[in-house]
Amino acid sequence: MIDWAHFTPWSALAGGIAIGTAAAMFILLNGRIAGVSGILGGLLRPVPGDAGWRLAFLAGLVAAPAAYGLVSRLPDPTIEASYPLLLLAGLLVGAGTRYGAGCTSGHGVCGLSRLSPRSAAATLAFMAAGFATVFLVRHLLA
Repeated sequence: MIDWAHFTPWSALAGGIAIGTAAAMFILLNGRIAGVSGILGGLLRPVPGDAGWRLAFLAGLVAAPAAYGLVSRLPDPTIEASYPLLLLAGLLVGAGTRYGAGCTSGHGVCGLSRLSPRSAAATLAFMAAGFATVFLVRHLLA
């Protein structure tokens, strides 16, 4: 169900525009896809002279919510899962990212905007898996 009291379409639209603009600027200015798994993976297999921009990108992912927290109240996080389940979910996402040759940001934001058929198939697959998982967990196993 949608929590209509807290549904914020304008801030979601602004966030989407900001993400799309940043991804477009990243590929236009650097010639690279803003896929977080690929950026992080590049640090695990370092190439000389390549780590600086990757570290800066990942630092920005951490710094942005911290900076937001200085000017506005951050939402209280609620996690409705156990640590073993979170660990399993993380491993499955990591395996899917590796198997699918990219993550949601790489395929869903950058790949779809470039009209990549592979990214369209990957995005459809992970969205369908997400829908099926939510239906299974919230409606069949609840």
